[in-house]
Amino acid sequence: MLPELNDAIGQLRADGTLAKISQRYLKADATGAPSENPIRAAGVLRVGTEGVYSPFSYHDPATGQLVGYDVDVAKAVGEKLGVPVEFVETPWDSIFAALEAKRFDIVANEVTITPERQGKYDLSQPYSVGEGVIVTRADDDSIKTLDDVKGKTAAENATSNWSEIARKAGADVEAVEGFTQAITLLNQGRVDVVINDSIAVYAYLAETGDKSIKISGTVGEKSEQGFAARKNSGLLPELNGALDELRADGTLAEISQRYLKTDATGAAPGTGQDGQNSQAPQARSAWQLILDNLWPLAKAAITATIPLTIISFAIGLVIALGVALARLSSNVVLSNIARFYISIIRGTPLLVQLFIVFFALPEFGVKIDPFPAAVIAFSLNVGGYAAEIIRSAIQSIPKGQWEAAETIGLSYVGALRRIILPQATRVAVPPLSNTLISLVKDTSLASTILVTELLRQAQIVAAPTFEFFALYGTAAVYYWVICLVLSFGQSRIERRLERYVAR
Repeated sequence: MLPELNDAIGQLRADGTLAKISQRYLKADATGAPSENPIRAAGVLRVGTEGVYSPFSYHDPATGQLVGYDVDVAKAVGEKLGVPVEFVETPWDSIFAALEAKRFDIVANEVTITPERQGKYDLSQPYSVGEGVIVTRADDDSIKTLDDVKGKTAAENATSNWSEIARKAGADVEAVEGFTQAITLLNQGRVDVVINDSIAVYAYLAETGDKSIKISGTVGEKSEQGFAARKNSGLLPELNGALDELRADGTLAEISQRYLKTDATGAAPGTGQDGQNSQAPQARSAWQLILDNLWPLAKAAITATIPLTIISFAIGLVIALGVALARLSSNVVLSNIARFYISIIRGTPLLVQLFIVFFALPEFGVKIDPFPAAVIAFSLNVGGYAAEIIRSAIQSIPKGQWEAAETIGLSYVGALRRIILPQATRVAVPPLSNTLISLVKDTSLASTILVTELLRQAQIVAAPTFEFFALYGTAAVYYWVICLVLSFGQSRIERRLERYVAR
């Protein structure tokens, strides 16, 4: 009888049941699991995922709970290993940087297995398998093969392997946040094509019934998705073992059918048991990567970040002056309109304002190109904040100055131009300079509406290399230098204006 008991206990330990019971009552793994099992030893599996990538990782509208194909696969792996799963929601563009920062243990977000990623991370066996497909508008028959993509504009996530495929095919790639945003741009006619995984496309079509797009061809490349962990993490044996069991008992196929309406799990893993290729590509050093991209980053700053800042600030100042004067007007209607405008601008996030101008207005027939849309949003934002600065500067001028202007026969406009505004300028320069410096940094948000400014260029360069710190650090230095120059200019202007102050 003892051998039978030992066999049963061995089976319970192998399938994680003992560890699960131990965690339930003791909040620790007291089953004697070997120390070479780091996930069981830690007692928890922390998983990074987007939470906005339906049907793989999203929040159920009815319950608000985090659900999806990748989410349920990660939960099933946790059950097999006998540990609870904690999810950390992170934007895709920063998900690998957060992984390196040890904010979680693995990424479960349809991470495509590629040689470059295998050289940088531990990648598990695939739990979903698809192929690359070409998506176009339903009425577009000009793109059927990868060769037809040359010269076209494609919307792709900067950190996905599909952006590299589109770029190598000769497409002009516009970086977007995710698949849904890419499809929106395709429907709006802002881009010509989207290349993505067939699983994501079929899931999108099944979920939305969108008839305005179609799959016009394939790229002839299979895609396999798995978990990503830090290099040499030691997690692969447990992850791959759990995936083997989930594949064998049909759990993976069941989860796939639930969310994707098909078995997208693949018949067999495409990598070895350790999830690695025998030959990993040699990556450039961080310093070499920085040196190679000093000019591309500088060019993005010169052609996008700086012009966007100057144009938006200039237009914003004109708006701000008009709104400030309206705010000071004795006309109640005019004053209340100015108050409402300031309230809207200061009470809503700049990112939302950008999205309204770029993504929402096309629904009303107003389609604005990326750079002008960014200028409009930033100018309106500057106008709302700078209006209050200008208003307070005007009000800081003693009333006697107004009375003196009236005495010498100056009109309201004349008094403003010759007496009040010159004095108010000296008061307003420091806070307006701070607004300008903030605007320089805020231009990084323009990357969300397809403006390839300094930060977006850094993201694009970092995407295939995963050297996030090196490239983002370099971009930070560029921003810092620009702000230093502006601060120096502010000091010079203040000194010049001080010469006209009576001692």
